Amino acid sequence: MKRRTAPVVLVAAVLLASLGAPGTAVAASPKVSLVGDTLLDASALYFVSYDGVVNNNSFQQDAIVTYQGRQYATWYTASRNVVVARRNVGSTRWESVVLPHQLSVNDSHNVISLGISPQDNTIHVAMDTHNTRLFYLKSKPGLAIGAQQWNAAAFGEVQRTLSGVELGSMTYPQFVVTPEGRLQFSYRTGGSGNGVNELAEYSGGTWRKLGRWSSATGSYTGPNGVVSTTRNMYLHGLTYDRSGRLHAAFTWREGNTGVLCNSGGLTNHDTGYVYSDDRGRTWRNGAGTVVGTTGGTPVAVNAPGLVVDPLDPNHGLMNQESQAVDADGRPHVVISYVPGRFTQCVSNYAQQRAQYGRTFHVFRGADGKWTKREVPVPPGHTQRTKIVFDRGDNAYLVMPRGKIVAASKASGWTDWTTLFDRPSLQAFGEVNVDASRVVSQGILSVQYQQVSTGTTPSPIRVADFRLGA
Repeated sequence: MKRRTAPVVLVAAVLLASLGAPGTAVAASPKVSLVGDTLLDASALYFVSYDGVVNNNSFQQDAIVTYQGRQYATWYTASRNVVVARRNVGSTRWESVVLPHQLSVNDSHNVISLGISPQDNTIHVAMDTHNTRLFYLKSKPGLAIGAQQWNAAAFGEVQRTLSGVELGSMTYPQFVVTPEGRLQFSYRTGGSGNGVNELAEYSGGTWRKLGRWSSATGSYTGPNGVVSTTRNMYLHGLTYDRSGRLHAAFTWREGNTGVLCNSGGLTNHDTGYVYSDDRGRTWRNGAGTVVGTTGGTPVAVNAPGLVVDPLDPNHGLMNQESQAVDADGRPHVVISYVPGRFTQCVSNYAQQRAQYGRTFHVFRGADGKWTKREVPVPPGHTQRTKIVFDRGDNAYLVMPRGKIVAASKASGWTDWTTLFDRPSLQAFGEVNVDASRVVSQGILSVQYQQVSTGTTPSPIRVADFRLGA
């Protein structure tokens, strides 16, 4: 299969930031200051599956979120119950509500995601699903602004639909809010290697399905000539920018493992990108060409101009890593894989990613061209990284175990430096971040769970960092 791809510039080494001209203002460099670390639960549910823990998988959107002066967090207790907690921003005291649902299976896919509707200030909780019908709670109106008592009754009964809208078997529940305040719900139906992304929307107090927008079909030919005819699109996120554009970066995973050089890897390949200017109804490639419509003709692997960084399936490319949008509306994506200088054929995914895996920053410039640079951080993990921006558009990568590295906008995001690395946190692998609080307060809240052994419960905590000066 031939594909037209946008040009990518690969810089394997760190470049030094250039000095400003005499008399010009120098932009603030990225800074990280730990200003707090609070306990959510001394004995949260702990088990490792699929190389992750169910309380902290970075593809959650969101496990921790700030709204109208309060911060909300969610997790599973040692009793397997769902908990939602809140605090006033800046406070160290959390108020927890234990909800009646208990995690049904030891599967780290079965995360909890929170959504808040600005239209009626309801809190929405989607949880405990991996190719099954979801469990869902919708609070009474006004709960998110303190107009209702903070108790389990305010969240209502556990439902298996979106308030009557049947979604079927699904995975990866995620919420996103449109600029008008409509709450949207993203999810995958079908399974790994043969699934589609779908959207639903909450407005006026009711949910409705918008439909599927990615395709599972089409033809992909691997580098060994083997053809795959089914796949799924894994999202790095769904992000609205200030102008209302919805950005989606992604990877594909093929259903036919024969496209691999060896059975020891994953069939993830290529980094792609689409955007929507009509709240997820119509999808366009980077050149502005329509490549799919939600509820109509979906985005397919053969659509033109999708690929912004081509990579075959033999490099252990991570799916669902991270994306963010800067103040100028430019999308930035974090990806990680084993570069070809180490091997052209990953034969042991976990071992070789831990030994040779590297993280890359991929972003779109004002000219529409995509640039990719390797982040000079030693390997040693197999998990995902999150990306956020401070108010000066400096970029911060929150890496597994809570390590934070950053690069300045002034350098063109080339001067990556480690700003926080404290093994004493004892954080297990992936962490969750509250991007909404960075926007409103310049504070990065990182939810993490401490390492344990076997299935012994362990503490889950929130560390707060002030970003910038």
